[in-house]
Amino acid sequence: MAQLGRHPGAGRTVAALALLALAVAVFVSLGRWQLGRAHERRAIAQAIEAGRAQAPLALSPEVDAGELRPWRAARASGRWRHELSVLVDNRNLDGRPGLWLATPLEFDGGRGQAVLVLRGWMARPLGGEPLPAVPRPQGRQTVEGELAARVPRMFELPGAHSELPQGWPGPAAPDGLPRVQNLDLDALARASGLALLPAVLMQTSPAGDGLARQWPQPSVDADQNVGYALQWFSFAAIAAIAWLAVAARAWRRRASNRIPERRDKTT
Repeated sequence: MAQLGRHPGAGRTVAALALLALAVAVFVSLGRWQLGRAHERRAIAQAIEAGRAQAPLALSPEVDAGELRPWRAARASGRWRHELSVLVDNRNLDGRPGLWLATPLEFDGGRGQAVLVLRGWMARPLGGEPLPAVPRPQGRQTVEGELAARVPRMFELPGAHSELPQGWPGPAAPDGLPRVQNLDLDALARASGLALLPAVLMQTSPAGDGLARQWPQPSVDADQNVGYALQWFSFAAIAAIAWLAVAARAWRRRASNRIPERRDKTT
């Protein structure tokens, strides 16, 4: 590389070699990142398959936390604590903006032990119209669904908040229920005074309440990431070949410049 400085254009050659070397490193790094994403998606697919392969779990205050595996079918019986319902905002379904309704289901016995249930999705009214009435079935209820480790989170939008209102539960919010961007189980337990199971039940059983129950599914298409990785590695190979071509051309140029020097010395 030091010899390149003896002929015009050497600076451009050095810059080209440096940029091509950087491109190779970046493309390889991106390819490896895509392979990592593929590995993560395979792990998620295996977790979903393992959870759904287990027998349905009957939830109760005595259930072992180790049994609360995500994606496992489960059912719970008790009564709704409507006054502790929360709306989880900015949740879309088929491109329509809406909210999830989350309500604790208190187990039989009335000892403040419950499981948080994501009951379903409702559309957000347009034009500042009020929300439709929240369904409030009474008496003992049995709910079936799939377990999740927590309420699925999303990126915090500007101006959104995930804190429950001060003094809640207490006076009702203007539309009847507090709204949050993301709902944390521990925060809900502290605010409500309930002893919540360390899992969430995403309801799938019909209830005739007008709520939609199409819960988001994580992407498990690992082949797509592998395809992207191959593309990045191909770009890295092209950049590497270009580096070799530029280096070879510079070497030939240097060799051709050295021949006249030898002839001059012989004369």
